[in-house]
Formats: sequence, structure tokens, C-alpha cells
Amino acid sequence: MSLADIAILKEGKVWMLIKGGDKLKVLVTGGAGFIGSHVVEELLNHQYEVVIVDSFVTGFPENVCVDAKLYRRDITDLELEDVFKLEKPDFVLHLAAQASVITSTNDPYLDFFTNTVGTVRVSLLSKKYNVKKIIFASTAAVYDEPSYLPIDEKHPLKQQSYYALSKYSAENFILLSGVMQDLNYCILRFSNVYGPRQNAEGEAGVISIFINRLLKNDEIYIYGGSQTRDFIYVKDVAAACHLAMVGKQKGVYNISSCTETTINQLFQLISSEMDVISIPVYKSLRVGEIVQSVLDHTKALQELEWRLHYSLVDGLKETVQYYSRNKVKHLGNFITSS
Repeated sequence: MSLADIAILKEGKVWMLIKGGDKLKVLVTGGAGFIGSHVVEELLNHQYEVVIVDSFVTGFPENVCVDAKLYRRDITDLELEDVFKLEKPDFVLHLAAQASVITSTNDPYLDFFTNTVGTVRVSLLSKKYNVKKIIFASTAAVYDEPSYLPIDEKHPLKQQSYYALSKYSAENFILLSGVMQDLNYCILRFSNVYGPRQNAEGEAGVISIFINRLLKNDEIYIYGGSQTRDFIYVKDVAAACHLAMVGKQKGVYNISSCTETTINQLFQLISSEMDVISIPVYKSLRVGEIVQSVLDHTKALQELEWRLHYSLVDGLKETVQYYSRNKVKHLGNFITSS
């Protein structure tokens, strides 16, 4: 890639790439999903041409921006190569995944096939079609019970679910491809992501579930309550994806708020933002649930020049406004954490 082909302009903390006077093209797998749709918006705001690949197993058509091109494909489909061949993306943001721990427990083959084999396909196609860089969305679940806090990228890894194992296996394939095939990559391990468009179904949406049930004046169940989690707003995650894509860095990064919040504190913040009084029903902490979790994001701050723009209070305000406007489209199981 020569300087004649690509100009890099830095405006404050924002990077924008322009190739030969044309927009660079980014392929986003899972672009109709919760996190993916926000990443697509971030890219469009920075004037990239965006191509979405989504199977709509968990994504929603209403999440697809009209300014992006859409292919209804599964990342495990052989036809995925047709998209790479036709579109020739400059970058790939790989966000598509089977993210339910419950589903992974009930159907570990599906989990491994989607998360690991799917990532292998996306990575090999990225290399075959000369993608400049692939960004892989991983998870804090690869750390499991922490040996120390906050958890940095050097923390020992231990997987206690098929979901975590499938993501860890995908990580390892990308890392090895970086050595064997000179694949350019960044692996981003997200903490507990929340925000507008999060589906309340499954165990990943404690904030959306709390908001939805309070809007409906339904009973709230909290298992434990004193356990801590690291909640990060989805727009900050989208910004991290963009910066990881355009930066020269190659490696593994925690993307988090680096702040511990108990489930009890979270519930009180949401109740206060919604100006409602509700007494939750408390139940015993689930067996095997992690008691404390917070990720150290120092490496991302230093190397990606990424910054948090949303506090938990700010993010909850926007999230509550979204669900209040949309009047609870999706409801799921009662949960306390992800």
C-alpha cells in the first residue's frame, strides 16, 4: 500500500482513510445485529462504503442502514466467497457469532461451527482476497474467574463454557494465521456491552431486560446482586472497532469501561433514570457465576488512541430513551449478568 494510494488524515482522535479519491470498503459480518449495526453507523459516519453480511438468525432487518449494502449469508456458507470476490473489501470487521451461552451448552456443535469454523472461513477469505486488516470481536468470557483485578490481556485464560472455548479457538486461529500467513488483525475482547437495539432475549442483556420489565411494570428477579460486571456502551465499542481497523497495531485488546458495577447498583441507576420505584425479588447467586469481573483497557487507550465518551449514566440515559420510544419489542429470560 503506497502513500499515493492511501492518504491518512488525522482530525483530533478520529482517523479517516481515502483510497485514490474513492471510499474504502468495509465488510461487516453480523452488521444487522446489536453491536454490528452500531459499528456500521460508525463507519458510515466516517465516509466508508459498508457491506453487511448477516444471516438474520439474531439480527433484525430494521437494524440495517439503507446506506449499506446487504447480503443475506451465513458466515459458514460456501457462497460467502462470492461476496468477497464481488465486493473486494479493504477491511473486514468480523462480528457475526452465536453468542448465547445457553445455546452453546445445548448445542455445542452449532456453537463451534458458527464461532470457530465461521471465523476460519472469514479469515481465510480475508487473506485470499487481500484484505488489509481483519478485526475479530471476542469476549471477556475467555478469562473466566479472575486471578487478579482488573483483568489485563496477560491474564491467564480459562474457558468454562463451550461459547468461551469456541471464541478462544477462533482467536488462536487468527493468531496463528498472523504468523503463518502474515494475516493483519486485531482481536478485541469486549466486556458487557449494552445500549440501544440490544435484544433482551438470552443472558447478555441484563440492562435491556431491566428496562423492559420496568416499562411493563413487571416483577424483577435478581440472582445475587453484589456480583460486579464491567458495562461498556455500544457506541464506545463501535469507535474502538473503527480505531483498531485503521491503526497500525496488531494484537489483542480489552475493550471495556474498566469500572466495576454491582448488579444492585445497576438496578438502582436504571430505576433512577426511569424515575420508577420497584422492589426486586432476590434469589441465590447461580452456581458457577463469576463474582467479580472488570477488564483493564489501558493497552487500548495507549495503543489504539481510543477513549471512552460515555459514562454508565450517560449510556443508560440513551438506552432508556430508546426502549421508551420503541415500547419493548423484545423480551427474554430474567437474568442478572453476562
